[in-house]
Amino acid sequence: MSTYKEIALVKRPDDGKIGPHLFETREKTIPSAKDGEIVIKQTHMSLDPAMLGWMSDDRESYIPPVELGDVMRSSGVGEVVESKNGDFAVGDKVMGMTGWSEYVVSNGRGFNKLRAGISEEMALCVFALPGLTATTGLYNFGKPKQGETLIVTGAAGSVGSIVGQLAKADGLRVIGVVGSDDKAEWIVNELGFDGAINYKTDDLKEKLKSLTPDRIDVFFENTGGPIQHHIVNRMNEHGRIVVCGMIADYQAEKPSPGPNWIPLIKKRITIQGFAMPDHWNEIPQLLEKLTPYVQQGKIKYRAHIIEGLDHACEGLNMLFEGKNTGKMILKL
Repeated sequence: MSTYKEIALVKRPDDGKIGPHLFETREKTIPSAKDGEIVIKQTHMSLDPAMLGWMSDDRESYIPPVELGDVMRSSGVGEVVESKNGDFAVGDKVMGMTGWSEYVVSNGRGFNKLRAGISEEMALCVFALPGLTATTGLYNFGKPKQGETLIVTGAAGSVGSIVGQLAKADGLRVIGVVGSDDKAEWIVNELGFDGAINYKTDDLKEKLKSLTPDRIDVFFENTGGPIQHHIVNRMNEHGRIVVCGMIADYQAEKPSPGPNWIPLIKKRITIQGFAMPDHWNEIPQLLEKLTPYVQQGKIKYRAHIIEGLDHACEGLNMLFEGKNTGKMILKL
Protein backbone atom coordinates (compact mmCIF):
# COMPACT_ATOMS: atom_id res chain seq x y z
CA MET A 1 0.00 0.00 0.00
CA SER A 2 1.51 3.33 -1.06
CA THR A 3 -1.16 5.64 0.38
CA TYR A 4 -2.60 6.31 3.80
CA LYS A 5 -5.55 8.14 5.39
CA GLU A 6 -5.64 11.21 7.58
CA ILE A 7 -8.64 13.08 8.96
CA ALA A 8 -8.70 16.88 9.11
CA LEU A 9 -11.00 19.20 11.01
CA VAL A 10 -12.88 21.36 8.48
CA LYS A 11 -15.75 22.79 10.56
CA ARG A 12 -16.29 23.93 14.16
CA PRO A 13 -18.86 22.12 16.36
CA ASP A 14 -20.82 25.32 16.96
CA ASP A 15 -23.75 23.38 18.41
CA GLY A 16 -21.49 21.21 20.58
CA LYS A 17 -22.34 18.14 18.53
CA ILE A 18 -19.71 15.87 17.00
CA GLY A 19 -20.41 14.34 13.61
CA PRO A 20 -18.83 13.39 10.28
CA HIS A 21 -19.75 16.83 8.89
CA LEU A 22 -16.90 18.33 10.93
CA PHE A 23 -14.20 16.26 9.25
CA GLU A 24 -12.65 15.47 5.91
CA THR A 25 -10.80 12.23 5.14
CA ARG A 26 -7.81 12.63 2.87
CA GLU A 27 -5.73 10.02 1.08
CA LYS A 28 -2.05 10.83 0.79
CA THR A 29 1.16 9.18 -0.35
CA ILE A 30 3.12 7.51 2.43
CA PRO A 31 5.99 9.91 3.20
CA SER A 32 9.73 9.28 3.34
CA ALA A 33 12.02 10.50 6.08
CA LYS A 34 14.42 13.38 5.46
CA ASP A 35 17.60 13.89 7.45
CA GLY A 36 16.80 14.00 11.15
CA GLU A 37 13.27 12.63 10.69
CA ILE A 38 11.38 9.45 11.45
CA VAL A 39 8.27 7.98 9.84
CA ILE A 40 5.82 6.45 12.32
CA LYS A 41 3.04 4.02 11.45
CA GLN A 42 0.42 4.69 14.10
CA THR A 43 -1.10 1.56 15.64
CA HIS A 44 -3.16 2.85 18.58
CA MET A 45 -4.76 6.28 18.99
CA SER A 46 -6.25 7.86 22.11
CA LEU A 47 -9.74 9.40 22.07
CA ASP A 48 -10.36 11.93 24.85
CA PRO A 49 -13.17 14.31 25.93
CA ALA A 50 -10.76 17.25 25.65
CA MET A 51 -10.93 16.87 21.86
CA LEU A 52 -14.27 18.66 21.78
CA GLY A 53 -12.61 21.72 23.28
CA TRP A 54 -9.73 21.48 20.83
CA MET A 55 -12.24 21.61 17.96
CA SER A 56 -13.84 24.83 19.18
CA ASP A 57 -12.57 28.31 18.31
CA ASP A 58 -11.82 29.17 21.94
CA ARG A 59 -8.64 31.25 21.77
CA GLU A 60 -8.52 31.73 25.54
CA SER A 61 -8.31 28.05 26.44
CA TYR A 62 -5.25 26.30 27.89
CA ILE A 63 -4.19 25.10 24.42
CA PRO A 64 -4.77 26.66 20.97
CA PRO A 65 -7.59 25.13 18.95
CA VAL A 66 -6.97 22.84 15.99
CA GLU A 67 -6.98 25.10 12.95
CA LEU A 68 -9.49 24.33 10.21
CA GLY A 69 -7.85 22.20 7.56
CA ASP A 70 -5.30 20.71 9.96
CA VAL A 71 -5.19 17.05 10.95
CA MET A 72 -7.27 16.50 14.10
CA ARG A 73 -5.12 16.50 17.24
CA SER A 74 -4.63 13.35 19.34
CA SER A 75 -1.97 11.32 21.07
CA GLY A 76 -1.06 7.82 20.07
CA VAL A 77 1.42 4.98 19.84
CA GLY A 78 3.13 3.76 16.71
CA GLU A 79 6.12 1.95 15.27
CA VAL A 80 9.05 3.63 13.57
CA VAL A 81 9.11 2.27 10.00
CA GLU A 82 11.86 4.53 8.65
CA SER A 83 14.51 6.53 10.47
CA LYS A 84 17.12 9.08 9.54
CA ASN A 85 17.39 10.17 13.17
CA GLY A 86 20.13 8.68 15.32
CA ASP A 87 17.90 8.63 18.41
CA PHE A 88 15.39 6.21 16.88
CA ALA A 89 15.69 2.87 15.11
CA VAL A 90 13.29 1.08 12.79
CA GLY A 91 11.05 -1.07 14.97
CA ASP A 92 11.04 1.27 17.98
CA LYS A 93 7.60 1.72 19.54
CA VAL A 94 7.01 5.38 20.34
CA MET A 95 4.33 7.52 21.96
CA GLY A 96 3.49 11.16 21.35
CA MET A 97 1.11 13.57 19.62
CA THR A 98 0.22 11.76 16.43
CA GLY A 99 -3.10 13.15 15.21
CA TRP A 100 -5.86 11.34 13.34
CA SER A 101 -3.53 9.83 10.78
CA GLU A 102 -2.24 6.41 9.85
CA TYR A 103 1.31 7.73 9.29
CA VAL A 104 3.23 10.57 10.95
CA VAL A 105 6.51 12.27 10.04
CA SER A 106 8.42 13.80 12.96
CA ASN A 107 11.85 15.11 13.91
CA GLY A 108 11.44 13.02 17.06
CA ARG A 109 10.74 15.86 19.47
CA GLY A 110 7.79 15.03 21.68
CA PHE A 111 8.01 11.30 21.03
CA ASN A 112 9.23 8.86 23.67
CA LYS A 113 10.15 5.21 23.25
CA LEU A 114 8.04 2.66 25.09
CA ARG A 115 10.01 0.69 27.62
CA ALA A 116 10.25 -3.07 27.22
CA GLY A 117 7.21 -4.83 28.63
CA ILE A 118 4.88 -1.84 28.21
CA SER A 119 2.06 -2.64 25.80
CA GLU A 120 0.42 -0.04 23.59
CA GLU A 121 -2.77 -0.25 25.66
CA MET A 122 -0.93 0.19 28.96
CA ALA A 123 1.01 3.12 27.53
CA LEU A 124 -2.17 5.00 26.55
CA CYS A 125 -4.24 3.93 29.56
CA VAL A 126 -1.66 4.60 32.26
CA PHE A 127 1.50 6.40 31.14
CA ALA A 128 -0.04 8.86 28.67
CA LEU A 129 -2.44 11.71 29.47
CA PRO A 130 -4.73 9.73 31.83
CA GLY A 131 -2.01 8.74 34.27
CA LEU A 132 -0.14 12.03 34.03
CA THR A 133 -3.35 14.01 34.56
CA ALA A 134 -4.42 11.88 37.51
CA THR A 135 -1.02 12.12 39.17
CA THR A 136 -0.73 15.88 38.63
CA GLY A 137 -4.20 16.70 39.91
CA LEU A 138 -4.17 14.38 42.88
CA TYR A 139 -0.76 15.16 44.29
CA ASN A 140 -0.13 18.75 43.18
CA PHE A 141 -3.56 20.04 44.18
CA GLY A 142 -5.52 17.35 46.03
CA LYS A 143 -2.69 16.86 48.55
CA PRO A 144 -4.15 13.58 49.90
CA LYS A 145 -3.36 12.39 53.41
CA GLN A 146 -3.69 8.90 54.80
CA GLY A 147 -7.02 8.39 56.55
CA GLU A 148 -8.83 11.10 54.59
CA THR A 149 -11.86 10.56 52.36
CA LEU A 150 -11.66 11.23 48.62
CA ILE A 151 -14.51 11.23 46.12
CA VAL A 152 -13.94 11.20 42.38
CA THR A 153 -16.54 11.69 39.65
CA GLY A 154 -16.17 9.86 36.36
CA ALA A 155 -14.60 7.18 38.54
CA ALA A 156 -14.65 4.45 35.90
CA GLY A 157 -13.04 6.73 33.32
CA SER A 158 -9.41 6.80 32.30
CA VAL A 159 -8.41 9.57 34.73
CA GLY A 160 -10.88 8.92 37.55
CA SER A 161 -10.03 5.24 37.89
CA ILE A 162 -6.33 6.02 38.33
CA VAL A 163 -7.02 8.84 40.80
CA GLY A 164 -9.05 6.45 42.95
CA GLN A 165 -6.45 3.68 42.86
CA LEU A 166 -3.60 6.05 43.74
CA ALA A 167 -5.57 7.44 46.66
CA LYS A 168 -6.52 3.97 47.84
CA ALA A 169 -2.89 2.86 47.69
CA ASP A 170 -2.03 5.85 49.89
CA GLY A 171 -4.50 4.80 52.58
CA LEU A 172 -7.50 7.03 51.85
CA ARG A 173 -11.16 6.05 51.88
CA VAL A 174 -12.22 6.31 48.23
CA ILE A 175 -15.73 6.75 46.82
CA GLY A 176 -16.42 6.83 43.09
CA VAL A 177 -19.32 8.34 41.17
CA VAL A 178 -20.29 6.44 38.00
CA GLY A 179 -23.17 6.13 35.54
CA SER A 180 -24.00 2.42 35.60
CA ASP A 181 -24.15 -0.57 37.95
CA ASP A 182 -21.53 -2.35 35.83
CA LYS A 183 -19.09 0.51 36.35
CA ALA A 184 -19.92 0.62 40.06
CA GLU A 185 -19.19 -3.10 40.37
CA TRP A 186 -15.90 -2.72 38.53
CA ILE A 187 -14.47 0.10 40.65
CA VAL A 188 -15.47 -1.59 43.92
CA ASN A 189 -14.75 -5.25 43.17
CA GLU A 190 -11.81 -4.89 40.79
CA LEU A 191 -10.18 -1.58 41.68
CA GLY A 192 -10.80 -1.69 45.43
CA PHE A 193 -12.83 1.49 45.90
CA ASP A 194 -14.68 1.63 49.23
CA GLY A 195 -18.00 2.51 47.62
CA ALA A 196 -19.73 3.68 44.47
CA ILE A 197 -22.63 5.99 43.65
CA ASN A 198 -24.67 5.55 40.47
CA TYR A 199 -25.67 9.14 39.74
CA LYS A 200 -28.45 7.96 37.43
CA THR A 201 -30.33 5.74 39.89
CA ASP A 202 -29.19 6.33 43.47
CA ASP A 203 -30.62 8.80 45.97
CA LEU A 204 -27.58 11.05 45.72
CA LYS A 205 -27.85 12.82 49.06
CA GLU A 206 -28.57 9.71 51.11
CA LYS A 207 -26.06 7.45 49.35
CA LEU A 208 -23.37 10.09 49.69
CA LYS A 209 -24.10 10.50 53.39
CA SER A 210 -23.96 6.76 54.08
CA LEU A 211 -20.68 6.28 52.20
CA THR A 212 -18.86 9.25 53.75
CA PRO A 213 -19.36 8.96 57.53
CA ASP A 214 -16.36 11.25 58.07
CA ARG A 215 -17.48 13.56 55.28
CA ILE A 216 -15.13 14.46 52.37
CA ASP A 217 -11.63 15.92 52.32
CA VAL A 218 -10.71 15.72 48.62
CA PHE A 219 -13.13 16.06 45.69
CA PHE A 220 -11.64 15.24 42.27
CA GLU A 221 -14.12 16.59 39.72
CA ASN A 222 -14.28 15.17 36.19
CA THR A 223 -17.92 15.52 35.21
CA GLY A 224 -20.06 18.19 36.85
CA GLY A 225 -23.75 17.39 37.17
CA PRO A 226 -26.22 17.45 40.08
CA ILE A 227 -24.07 15.46 42.51
CA GLN A 228 -21.54 18.30 42.54
CA HIS A 229 -23.82 20.34 44.82
CA HIS A 230 -24.23 17.48 47.30
CA ILE A 231 -20.49 16.81 47.41
CA VAL A 232 -19.59 20.44 48.11
CA ASN A 233 -22.09 20.53 50.96
CA ARG A 234 -20.53 17.35 52.37
CA MET A 235 -16.94 18.67 52.43
CA ASN A 236 -14.84 18.99 55.55
CA GLU A 237 -13.10 22.15 56.71
CA HIS A 238 -10.00 22.92 54.64
CA GLY A 239 -11.11 20.44 51.98
CA ARG A 240 -9.59 20.53 48.50
CA ILE A 241 -11.54 20.46 45.22
CA VAL A 242 -9.55 19.57 42.11
CA VAL A 243 -11.37 20.49 38.89
CA CYS A 244 -10.11 18.39 35.99
CA GLY A 245 -13.13 18.18 33.69
CA MET A 246 -16.81 19.00 33.29
CA ILE A 247 -17.94 16.52 30.66
CA ALA A 248 -21.62 16.93 31.61
CA ASP A 249 -21.47 20.55 30.39
CA TYR A 250 -19.32 20.23 27.28
CA GLN A 251 -22.27 19.65 24.98
CA ALA A 252 -24.95 21.41 27.03
CA GLU A 253 -26.73 24.40 25.49
CA LYS A 254 -26.46 26.13 28.85
CA PRO A 255 -23.96 25.05 31.54
CA SER A 256 -25.57 23.95 34.80
CA PRO A 257 -25.31 26.38 37.73
CA GLY A 258 -22.55 25.64 40.20
CA PRO A 259 -22.88 25.12 43.97
CA ASN A 260 -23.45 27.99 46.35
CA TRP A 261 -20.18 29.54 47.51
CA ILE A 262 -21.19 29.97 51.15
CA PRO A 263 -19.86 26.50 52.14
CA LEU A 264 -16.54 27.44 50.53
CA ILE A 265 -16.23 30.37 52.90
CA LYS A 266 -17.50 28.62 56.02
CA LYS A 267 -15.23 25.60 55.48
CA ARG A 268 -12.25 27.42 53.92
CA ILE A 269 -12.26 25.11 50.93
CA THR A 270 -9.62 25.39 48.22
CA ILE A 271 -10.66 24.97 44.55
CA GLN A 272 -8.07 24.50 41.83
CA GLY A 273 -8.63 24.03 38.14
CA PHE A 274 -5.74 22.64 36.12
CA ALA A 275 -4.69 21.44 32.66
CA MET A 276 -1.75 19.25 31.71
CA PRO A 277 -0.02 21.65 29.26
CA ASP A 278 1.07 23.68 32.30
CA HIS A 279 2.92 20.63 33.58
CA TRP A 280 4.70 19.12 30.55
CA ASN A 281 8.06 19.98 32.13
CA GLU A 282 7.14 17.88 35.17
CA ILE A 283 6.59 14.63 33.22
CA PRO A 284 9.82 12.92 34.41
CA GLN A 285 8.88 13.59 38.03
CA LEU A 286 5.27 12.53 37.44
CA LEU A 287 6.38 9.24 35.91
CA GLU A 288 8.79 8.73 38.79
CA LYS A 289 5.81 9.07 41.15
CA LEU A 290 3.40 6.93 39.11
CA THR A 291 5.64 4.09 37.94
CA PRO A 292 6.21 2.38 41.33
CA TYR A 293 2.45 2.02 41.83
CA VAL A 294 2.21 0.31 38.43
CA GLN A 295 5.18 -1.95 39.15
CA GLN A 296 3.60 -2.98 42.46
CA GLY A 297 0.38 -3.99 40.68
CA LYS A 298 -1.65 -1.26 42.36
CA ILE A 299 -2.93 0.30 39.13
CA LYS A 300 -5.36 -1.66 36.98
CA TYR A 301 -6.94 -0.36 33.81
CA ARG A 302 -9.62 -1.24 31.30
CA ALA A 303 -9.41 -0.29 27.63
CA HIS A 304 -12.37 0.07 25.28
CA ILE A 305 -11.02 -0.73 21.82
CA ILE A 306 -12.62 0.18 18.52
CA GLU A 307 -10.96 -0.43 15.17
CA GLY A 308 -10.36 1.68 12.08
CA LEU A 309 -9.57 5.37 11.64
CA ASP A 310 -12.96 5.83 9.97
CA HIS A 311 -14.60 5.15 13.37
CA ALA A 312 -12.77 7.92 15.28
CA CYS A 313 -15.79 10.22 15.32
CA GLU A 314 -18.07 7.41 16.47
CA GLY A 315 -15.68 6.48 19.27
CA LEU A 316 -15.40 10.07 20.45
CA ASN A 317 -19.17 10.34 20.69
CA MET A 318 -19.26 7.22 22.85
CA LEU A 319 -17.34 9.14 25.52
CA PHE A 320 -20.03 11.81 25.75
CA GLU A 321 -22.83 9.23 25.67
CA GLY A 322 -21.24 7.23 28.50
CA LYS A 323 -21.10 4.10 26.34
CA ASN A 324 -17.41 3.39 26.81
CA THR A 325 -16.32 0.81 29.38
CA GLY A 326 -12.75 1.97 29.79
CA LYS A 327 -10.10 4.17 28.21
CA MET A 328 -11.25 4.77 24.64
CA ILE A 329 -8.59 3.64 22.20
CA LEU A 330 -8.82 3.39 18.43
CA LYS A 331 -6.76 0.58 16.92
CA LEU A 332 -5.52 1.32 13.42
